[in-house]
Amino acid sequence: MWREPSMVEARQRIDAQHHQIVQQQIAISEIAAPTGEEGDRGEWIAQRFRTLGLANVRRDKAGNVIARRRGFADTAPVVVCAHLDTVFPRTVPVGVRQEGAVLIGPGIGDNGRGLAAMLAIAEAIDGDRLRTRAPIDFVATTGEEGTGNLRGARYLFENAARGACAAIIVDGPGDERIVTRALGSRRYRITYRGQGGHSWTAFGTPNPVHAAAIAAARMTSIRLPTSPRTTLSVSRMGGGLSVNAIPGDGWIEVDLRSSSTSVIELLDREIRAAGRFGAADQNERRDPGMLALSCDISVIGDRPCGETSRDHALVLAAAESTRLIGRTPDLVEASTDANVPISLGIPAIAIGGGGRGGNAHTETEWYESTGGAAGISRALGIVLQTASL
Repeated sequence: MWREPSMVEARQRIDAQHHQIVQQQIAISEIAAPTGEEGDRGEWIAQRFRTLGLANVRRDKAGNVIARRRGFADTAPVVVCAHLDTVFPRTVPVGVRQEGAVLIGPGIGDNGRGLAAMLAIAEAIDGDRLRTRAPIDFVATTGEEGTGNLRGARYLFENAARGACAAIIVDGPGDERIVTRALGSRRYRITYRGQGGHSWTAFGTPNPVHAAAIAAARMTSIRLPTSPRTTLSVSRMGGGLSVNAIPGDGWIEVDLRSSSTSVIELLDREIRAAGRFGAADQNERRDPGMLALSCDISVIGDRPCGETSRDHALVLAAAESTRLIGRTPDLVEASTDANVPISLGIPAIAIGGGGRGGNAHTETEWYESTGGAAGISRALGIVLQTASL
């Protein structure tokens, strides 16, 4: 397949057009797209889909932008996804600057590169010079980052793509990584509320921030398995109005990650027990007549686990395409839109869109395009082999 004339010609076009692909990447990155506010960027992608002649361009109820490149057989589609959203609020400037061969700007790699690579694949598989047996659905998804909780992917694979034969997620730069294992996570917000009061005259009133701190400290003593690797982080904490007031509220946010559903369920109980312990500790210390603290434990994110077998045809195709560009396949575990189809029994992987990058999720995120065209050719080869060129 790699040496077939149509594929050779497509790779040559990608090489010749890579400067324009990078310019698209910059244009995408300079459209603000905080999680939950992906509309402007989504409309830009929809217009590109139309320009490329894709069929049935539309937006679903989750805000995903969907289009199809028809195949010559009416079979289950291959789905190619890249997420629209970034972690940056609208207050963060999204301009991209160039320093030598390096582009610097928030979201330039994650996921400006993924979206640009997906568009390049859609352009290469034009339905004329290059056409596949199975149809290919190209989808720009919403809500991949943070509290988005894979909202777009969930809706997509429970509705329009529920009958997909495979899914290939393009996320960020890189040309070796093949995500085959879905890293699960569960995220919590534990909130304590009390009557509050003056730090001197109302002392003896239960302190919600103390309860939050006690719960956080107790979580540090939870024993985590090393296999499968599991992490637990108290990542945010807050509450109160003034340094000389007992807070009326306090809260912590907790991030739990593992590739094992059973481990997540086991630790879920310990996290909840630690949260309740914080409130109980403060309530036991309160003066007579003082109102007790309440404790509310909410799950604010829940990403499923799973794995696409290393010997599945999709993974083997990805490994072969990686070697054909002179790179060594690196099968890894990560949390991406691929978590959703994997958990639903749809074979799926996540890959990079070529080139190198770093400082993701910071305002100094960078991208360097050396070898970037080869990375897109690799992704194209995976899609073509999966959709049976």
